[in-house]
Amino acid sequence: MIGYVTLGSNNIPRAAKFYDELLGEMGAKRFMESDGFVAWGTSPDKPGVSIIKPNDGKEASVGNGVMVAIACDKPETVDKLYNKAIELGATDEGPAGPRGDTFYAGYFRDLDGNKLNFFCTT
Repeated sequence: MIGYVTLGSNNIPRAAKFYDELLGEMGAKRFMESDGFVAWGTSPDKPGVSIIKPNDGKEASVGNGVMVAIACDKPETVDKLYNKAIELGATDEGPAGPRGDTFYAGYFRDLDGNKLNFFCTT
């Protein structure tokens, strides 16, 4: 149902470098960009992630209670991507591991403070 998610950033070059490396681990590449916007995806017909400098000219801010969840195929992929995010400077919001009987996830905040997770069902 979700086509793409857009996250605000106050430093597009820094955020773009972070997501180039992190999402590149999933095979995602940039498919659209301008001075204040970059979008990544694995295929034009699959969901994507983008960053943007807010159009209203105000500072980007983090939505309280907002989180983006990125689906993975298996726990090992969740571990790999969560660890890569932390390596790239993300902050831990809950290490990768099981959550209940059939859910596996790792939670983090990107360099702008946006909360994300990588997850899979087991």
